[in-house]
Amino acid sequence: MAQLIEKPTQVKAAGNKPKVIREYIGRVNSMTSAASVAHMQSPAGWVEPGQTPEFDEYTLVLKGCLKVKTRSGEMEVEAGQAVIVNKGEWVQYSTPDLGAEYIAVCLPAFSPDTVHRD
Repeated sequence: MAQLIEKPTQVKAAGNKPKVIREYIGRVNSMTSAASVAHMQSPAGWVEPGQTPEFDEYTLVLKGCLKVKTRSGEMEVEAGQAVIVNKGEWVQYSTPDLGAEYIAVCLPAFSPDTVHRD
């Protein structure tokens, strides 16, 4: 049966500055463990600890620029672009210059127990 998601749940974010995470689909808002979909808004100067998650993460940047650092290099993902980070790959996200607004999809769903932050 189809399930209407009437509104997101705001969840706590990691990082050095306040970041807004609105989970629409996931373990908190819809009790879904197969996938999570969240709308993120991070300010300029935000950086979170590195992580080695047990999930694939697909990120679509809507506004601004998201910096993605991995063991093999760094990239800037700008509005209208997307990035895929595979499970088991160390990654660190930040928005050093402009801040960013983006959608993150995790398969399986994001969980504090499976993100493995540094």
